[in-house]
Amino acid sequence: MSRTPLIAAASLAALLTGCAADNAGLPTNRTPYSVHQPVVQRNDYILDLAQTGTGLAPSEQGRLAGWFDSLKLGYGDVVHIDGDYVGDAAIADIAQVTGAYGLLLSPDAPATAGAIPSGSVRVIVSRTTASVPGCPDFRFSSAPGGQISTPPNFGCAMNSNLAAMVADPNDLVLGQKARPGGDAANANKAVRVYRDRIPTGVDGEVKEESTGGTN
Repeated sequence: MSRTPLIAAASLAALLTGCAADNAGLPTNRTPYSVHQPVVQRNDYILDLAQTGTGLAPSEQGRLAGWFDSLKLGYGDVVHIDGDYVGDAAIADIAQVTGAYGLLLSPDAPATAGAIPSGSVRVIVSRTTASVPGCPDFRFSSAPGGQISTPPNFGCAMNSNLAAMVADPNDLVLGQKARPGGDAANANKAVRVYRDRIPTGVDGEVKEESTGGTN
């Protein structure tokens, strides 16, 4: 028997063995779904404010606004208040500062660490973030002889983009409740404005009308 076929067979066996070793210990994914999915994590930030019988002092309202600015408070954040006794005036002051950021106060404050000082109100900002840990994942060998399964890196780009672009990460967990159909009166406003417009120029273009006169 010629030595050439034996050398070729040995080389092929070594190649296959090397590929199998490269993928050894990796989980086999026989499904068409990605093993890397967005993970939603919630962080709670707290600030204790002193309240008086007439609500929050202007200095405390300024502290609250500055704190919101440092957190870059915005859509997707949830603001709660907590305390043994929170006066209506303090609630109104906090709601006014929070409203300047386009948010409303939410009920059912989450549990937080540390006791709330007597006579104080605790403001809690709950923020959720979404990320896809472990991406990119190029551990799987694409050489011939590797495992026949979906590569671990499959779906990393799509799910990472989804996690980065979703406006409210809570929607990835809870979704949104179905809303009723649009209000016909509001939906037709734009159409009515377009139909009732008064063209003053060529092809409906609005032009300034100059008034003649002499100096």
